[in-house]
Amino acid sequence: MRDTLPVIGFIGLGQMGQPMTRRLIGAGYTVRGADLSAAAVDAFAAAGGVACASAAEAASGAEILITMLPTSAVVREALLGAGAAAASLAAGALVIDMSSSAPLDTRALGEDLAARGIGLIDAPVSGGVPRAITGQLAIIAGGDAALIERARPVLLAMGKAVIATGALGSGHAMKALNNYVSAAGLAAACEAVIVGGKFGIDPSVVVDVLNASTGRNNSTDVKMKPFVLSGSFASGFSMALMAKDIRTAADLAAQLDLPAPGLAAAADLWDRASISLGKAADHTAIHQFLAGLDTGEE
Repeated sequence: MRDTLPVIGFIGLGQMGQPMTRRLIGAGYTVRGADLSAAAVDAFAAAGGVACASAAEAASGAEILITMLPTSAVVREALLGAGAAAASLAAGALVIDMSSSAPLDTRALGEDLAARGIGLIDAPVSGGVPRAITGQLAIIAGGDAALIERARPVLLAMGKAVIATGALGSGHAMKALNNYVSAAGLAAACEAVIVGGKFGIDPSVVVDVLNASTGRNNSTDVKMKPFVLSGSFASGFSMALMAKDIRTAADLAAQLDLPAPGLAAAADLWDRASISLGKAADHTAIHQFLAGLDTGEE
């Protein structure tokens, strides 16, 4: 039984990466971090991390390398492209992609890393920034069962539960599908508030009724009043990322030759909203987009 914790490399110190690395540091891990943003690296270092100038430097000496990046293309570039992080890893190292990546891209990346003697699991998260801060993330893990067990102590330093979903790529598939269901619930709740309001029902009452009835979902429970009805639209998860995740789920259905009309419609809706509102918009601003359809302000 080893008495020392593995050194962890961490690539991607953004809104999610910052609190996740703080949880790892607080659990006693040495964390080597890199990000394109100098300010993000400085904040990471101030929290006790080892600041690195590049992805390759963050990977050097790490037994486990975590990526938390926007897309699977960016993950591949960091590991096997210009970032060259994989070249700094020793055979037997484990990469944990906690990004929201495309499932089939993840499988291809796994094959390329395996040829170098490096393991890969996909372990995207659900819970957003608030649960990343408290260490209450749900972690959805795909890949070899032995590799998931090897990673479990590290993952549980950041989350409350690790749910194994099957073969490599299945974690990313489930994350995209989960976000589709979540986004559909949010859009439905926003439409209910808009229609109810037009009829003269107080929006707060609409949400109260939904939460006391069968329409209750995560969005009605934790998003509608704090972020939508308040007008803050500041949940901490962007419209662009939500649209990307739903499109990932829709693309997967298409690649599997499965008709999924609701999923296809949701992907188109959120793409339109993202284009209309801009990449910086919070995903809860879908309410603004839907409300604008009534006034022709799309």
